[in-house]
Amino acid sequence: MPRPKTKTALLSLSQSNYDRLLALVDSLPPEDRESEFPEGYLNRNISDVLAHLHHWHHLFLTWYAVGMKGEKPDMPAKGYTWKTLPELNREIWTKYKDYGLESSQKLLDQSFDQIQEVINGHSQEELFEKKKYKWTGTTSLAAYLISATSSHYDWAYKLIGKCSR
Repeated sequence: MPRPKTKTALLSLSQSNYDRLLALVDSLPPEDRESEFPEGYLNRNISDVLAHLHHWHHLFLTWYAVGMKGEKPDMPAKGYTWKTLPELNREIWTKYKDYGLESSQKLLDQSFDQIQEVINGHSQEELFEKKKYKWTGTTSLAAYLISATSSHYDWAYKLIGKCSR
């Protein structure tokens, strides 16, 4: 599906990719939902992947809260740069590695709802106008939301599909 260019498309693709991801997880036999991925992947199982998505929702929500107050958020996180994402993702994995699938999915469901509220709280112009908000730099709020939702869910879907064969 092409990159969303409207609020309706953003909400739709976010929801459909999220639903597709959860349907994939639900379609797996219970023992496969808990099994380890092959060596070489930072996220070692489905729970790790869902927790990763949740944490990136949390990061976006933090950027949003700080940025909408007119302040400059620490992006991607305090002490990290976009070049040090592998280290940040390793820290995320360490934080959630013992949560378990049910807990990770519950966290993800909650943060997904919070992200949808953000999208619903803005007009199409507020979402898609580039440079509308100082904290988003030269891009739009929607660009950050797409990265934190539909694009990230697609990544997770492909990873789980590949590692659950």
